[in-house]
Amino acid sequence: MPGETPALTLSDGLVTLRPWSRDDAEFMAEAHADPAIRRYNGDHDRLGNPAPPMSIMDAEAVIDQFTQDLRTFAATGDRSGVVFAIVDTGSGELVGCCGVDDWTTEDVAQFGYWIAPSARGRGFATRAVILFTRWLFDEGAARVFLTVVAGNEGSVAVARRAGFVHEGTMRDHSVWQGQRYDVMWFAALPHEWGPATAG
Repeated sequence: MPGETPALTLSDGLVTLRPWSRDDAEFMAEAHADPAIRRYNGDHDRLGNPAPPMSIMDAEAVIDQFTQDLRTFAATGDRSGVVFAIVDTGSGELVGCCGVDDWTTEDVAQFGYWIAPSARGRGFATRAVILFTRWLFDEGAARVFLTVVAGNEGSVAVARRAGFVHEGTMRDHSVWQGQRYDVMWFAALPHEWGPATAG
């Protein structure tokens, strides 16, 4: 895409959030073939059937949109499409994705994330969520929340370690391959937020 990508990065010394690049397209396509990512993060039809696996060309188009959204943020302050790649700072290994799903006019921010199968269980998700939440509050979010499909215990643990409070459960809120599932709601407020651990 023409034009420069804003050099916005966040890091705690172990994990870095950086803009996506077209060079990351193969990683994104491979990650989106993972069953858990297809279930909890991918696009679904009304019956909960996942979209076809992502091609490298599809991934390039997604990354192009991420780049455009980051430029829009730099130009206008609109945070609603800001999405980062999650990287192991020491090795440079690309491990996942974290980004804003919605930012309301009342400054309520919703975000989501995913971690590639080979990188799970190594603390990247918790560190990325803490980094990203801190950035959202620095950007003026009055409330930050994420949703987790009931039964996704890994993401529940990440939310709790990252200082999010379980506020309730939306019954039968999502559907996966014809079966309905509850969705848990986790939120953090700037005046009370305190991560339990970054590990």
